[in-house]
Amino acid sequence: MTSADETPVRVGVFGLLGSGNLGNDGSLEAVLGYLRAEHPDARVDALCGGPEAVTARFGIPATRLHWNRAEYRTASRASAVVSKALGKLVDAYRTAAWVRRHDVVIVPGMGVLEATLPLRPWGFPYALFLLCASGRLLGTRVALVSVGAAGIRSRPTRALVRWSARLAAYRSYRDEQSRDALRAMGVDTSRDEVYPDLAFALPAPRAGAPTGTPGPVCLGVMDFHGGNDDRDRAEQIYRRYLDGTITFVRALVEEGRPVRLLTGDACDLPVVDAVLDAVDSPLVTAAEPASLTDLMNEMAAADTVVAVRYHNLICALKTGTPVLALCYAAKSEALMDRMGVGAYCHPAREVDADRLLEQFRDLEKHAAEVRQTLTERNRVAAQQLAQQFNDLTTTLFPANSHAPRKAP
Repeated sequence: MTSADETPVRVGVFGLLGSGNLGNDGSLEAVLGYLRAEHPDARVDALCGGPEAVTARFGIPATRLHWNRAEYRTASRASAVVSKALGKLVDAYRTAAWVRRHDVVIVPGMGVLEATLPLRPWGFPYALFLLCASGRLLGTRVALVSVGAAGIRSRPTRALVRWSARLAAYRSYRDEQSRDALRAMGVDTSRDEVYPDLAFALPAPRAGAPTGTPGPVCLGVMDFHGGNDDRDRAEQIYRRYLDGTITFVRALVEEGRPVRLLTGDACDLPVVDAVLDAVDSPLVTAAEPASLTDLMNEMAAADTVVAVRYHNLICALKTGTPVLALCYAAKSEALMDRMGVGAYCHPAREVDADRLLEQFRDLEKHAAEVRQTLTERNRVAAQQLAQQFNDLTTTLFPANSHAPRKAP
């Protein structure tokens, strides 16, 4: 507890939070859980994409990340271009002013150092650079906690990511390949650690006991058009992914299997609609989860999960439900390997419905073994994240450091 003559530590959280991405918000929820348990007197607020949603759900004050509300829309008119350019200057001042009010700023997880999905350098990479540069100039410790990173071809984006990482006071990664990617960009990672994704710190329901008869299948979908380097064939990638997904769902329905469609971001809803339109069956239903907890509840009730989004995979793995990953980036394969189920991966860019069905049936055949493996790997992940939170306290809150936190 803070004594009467001490000023509570001021903690900021930063990122594309409250913008409809359940994985990002799940990472925030995990960090807030840590702060409330270990630093209950900390004053916490956010600089984020959806401040109204963050305040409503998490009960903390929040400020909009960008001055220009149309930041992530394409600027087609001269006035819009001017507004965006002006916004970059205003955001530099706004970010510095916000950072200055804090002792510590935490970037909770997320793939903030990668470009596996379409990304422009003057969007979030620029915003992250402003944060880390402001922290270094103003003496505020900026922590990139269990973040994702990947090799980036775009020189401007790579430069902004590299300098953001260099200027941060603390860095940890959610997998080894993320640390390797930063090292390849010229960042000294010799003192950086690798821990599981922050979402593994969230409480999870237990998966239901197998009934012996084929049960429901959860299918996590994604509005997937490839990554930054796939812009010239984005529509082709999307069509192949969607057609393969529809064929897979039809095959399950023909076998009498209920299929539950799940999203991980608000932008995924058109994919749900496309599948429902193509497969007209009462066996196919859809849910609109509002949090990772909602996703985990859906997946815990399923026999098997097939999913694309990274945090949909985490939700299935966390509940111990057998999952087949449609991988759109190396991070998904790394996650599945880490959890001992690397054999159950399928490329999202090249969906082959026949091969997918073959892998799905093999997964269900070995479901009992997979569940046991996931139970053991989840126990290890909990221990590793407890260590990460201890490290955060020592590094970011040295005056409040106390006895090591035990894994749940």
